[in-house]
Amino acid sequence: MNIVHIQEWFSEFGSGPVMIAGPCSAETEEQIQRTACSFNDSCKPSLFRAGIWKPRTRPNTFSGVGTKGLQWMKKVKEQTGMRVTVEAASPRHVEACLKMDIDVIWLGARTVSNPFSVQEIAESLRGQDIPVLVKNPLNPDIDLWIGAIERIYNAGIRKLAAVHRGFSPFERTSYRNMPKWEIPIELRRRIKEISVLCDPSHIAGDSFLVPELAQKAMDMNMDGLMVEVHYDPASALSDSNQQLSPAGYCEMMKNLVIRLSKPEDPGFLDYLEELRNQIDSVDHQLIELLARRLEIIDLIGEYKFKNNVAVLQMDRWLEILNTRLEQAGISGIDRNFTERYLKLMHQESIRRQTVIMQKLKEKKNGSADKSPDD
Repeated sequence: MNIVHIQEWFSEFGSGPVMIAGPCSAETEEQIQRTACSFNDSCKPSLFRAGIWKPRTRPNTFSGVGTKGLQWMKKVKEQTGMRVTVEAASPRHVEACLKMDIDVIWLGARTVSNPFSVQEIAESLRGQDIPVLVKNPLNPDIDLWIGAIERIYNAGIRKLAAVHRGFSPFERTSYRNMPKWEIPIELRRRIKEISVLCDPSHIAGDSFLVPELAQKAMDMNMDGLMVEVHYDPASALSDSNQQLSPAGYCEMMKNLVIRLSKPEDPGFLDYLEELRNQIDSVDHQLIELLARRLEIIDLIGEYKFKNNVAVLQMDRWLEILNTRLEQAGISGIDRNFTERYLKLMHQESIRRQTVIMQKLKEKKNGSADKSPDD
């Protein structure tokens, strides 16, 4: 894909991470103005954000101020010099944003979860040059996320970036949305040109947790942040718990450590290369050991078939789980990591033994069906 990196969208973005900040929702013109003017020069974001149309889970809740809020955003742009961005969830929203000279639009998680909606928006963007941010879908579906990006790209948009805002959990966690960092990492592997930003506010669900998540995103070399900031979070009409005050945002930015993506010190690079060579050697050995383990599993499957023994032996599985977890603990390996590995290997063992036993059964039945004259 010929995607333009987010730092190249506008000349004032510069070479560092692109910061986006502003309230969850535009509520009043005064609220928008007060929040936008609360950023001092040392922490002024590159893009000022606000939701104009809010897709709410239930009716009769605050659903945004609508098109009039775009005029407020335009005034912010004129008075502060900040670029502005809003969420668009339909072709009608796109048309209104283009008419009011909004700099960037973003597609929210609910919209990205529906390919029909994304395609309609993509068609409305055809022939336009407005940058687009694509948030991840509600569920951890990497192909759905990539599909949304591809639809916008196929409409001719080249200024594209992704926003990682976490995924709706099926169980209660310490975060509002599960980070599942492996998914944005996989996105970057599949689409190497894509800029990926993080929305720590929606992952956290609690303003107290936002700074640590923002730092985590920077440590993972993400290309920027989208943070919800309200001049008076307690009075916010939506997502009040996760919004920082302007002072809180500026404090976070002051303490944020931006890591080097490509260190240049020769001594550092030499030692890093040495350590990476060691990892390569260990990984090679691990793969050989895994291959040998799977060979033994196949032999066990054949032996079970010959002796008419069931694939799943629960006592043996529990023994493996308990002894390996104990050994991992002694070795200082995280218990959850070890348990995930063991369960994954057990699932593969069950699968392989089941396949082997099925093939041996078919072979045996085929031999039995043949008559002596055959």
